[in-house]
Amino acid sequence: MPLSPRVPEIGSLDLLLSVARLGSLAKAAREHGVSQPAAASRIRNMERLIGVPLIVRSTAGSRLTDHGAMIANWARRVVDAASDLDAGITALRGHQASRIRVACSMTVAEYLLPRWLSELRTRVPTATIGLQVINSAKVAELVLGGAADVGFVEGAAVSDGLDSVVVARDELVLVVGHGHPWAHRRVPVNAAELSRTALISREPGSGTRYVLEHELHRLGCPLTVDPMMELSSTTAIKSAVEAGIGAAVLSSLALAEEIAQHRLIIVPTEGLDLRRSLRLVLRSGEQLPAVLRDVVGATRVIANSDIS
Repeated sequence: MPLSPRVPEIGSLDLLLSVARLGSLAKAAREHGVSQPAAASRIRNMERLIGVPLIVRSTAGSRLTDHGAMIANWARRVVDAASDLDAGITALRGHQASRIRVACSMTVAEYLLPRWLSELRTRVPTATIGLQVINSAKVAELVLGGAADVGFVEGAAVSDGLDSVVVARDELVLVVGHGHPWAHRRVPVNAAELSRTALISREPGSGTRYVLEHELHRLGCPLTVDPMMELSSTTAIKSAVEAGIGAAVLSSLALAEEIAQHRLIIVPTEGLDLRRSLRLVLRSGEQLPAVLRDVVGATRVIANSDIS
């Protein structure tokens, strides 16, 4: 039930306990970080509220009246309970701040996040990360819905209600296996030809697929055929391309090893701008979780060094 209006606020009761312990209103004021007149005013307000005198001031200091001593005895339990509450709230906030729910797109999760998490672990060894790896569209849904604290997306348009920070830049390239007709092609593939080609593709909602379809649409050459295959894993797509099943457009980040080992071949394109930004997203108006604030800069440096 509601407290009586005669009950003083906890800060004033705590000040009264300090006067009792220190024997001086001036010392109590200094301990609480307020001026002596401000402390005296709080005591007078409390006396008016309760209806009895609480302290007696003299040249030797300040002491509690009999009524003041009774109030202080009752107040001690209230202040101790408030201290316990404050400690609990502090611990709870610290626990929440050290747990971060991250939703991450496939490419970022596979090729950037491991080193980023290592950086985070070095800086904040107590941090606990809950990670979901999904496509960019679903990342945005989770962050907007509050099921994730922060997300990473690949080049997709940032949804209304989200703020974003670019943490890396990437470029998509067209790749084939050694047995594909385009393996030794010297004439670049243009947008019109690519739009008529059944590719091995990620599922709808993927940031990689969005960038390709958006660019072809911008050039007036929207895809006219369905994908040859739709796979939810970049690794699976690379394996299918290497096996000679078809061509794919994939992140240069994801292809570094296969290109270096000559397992896949980059086919030149012309007239297509397949550069994209990899972004950290969070709900508009919200601040990054405390444990992330110190590593966003490092995330950007690490990510950009990987694609240079």
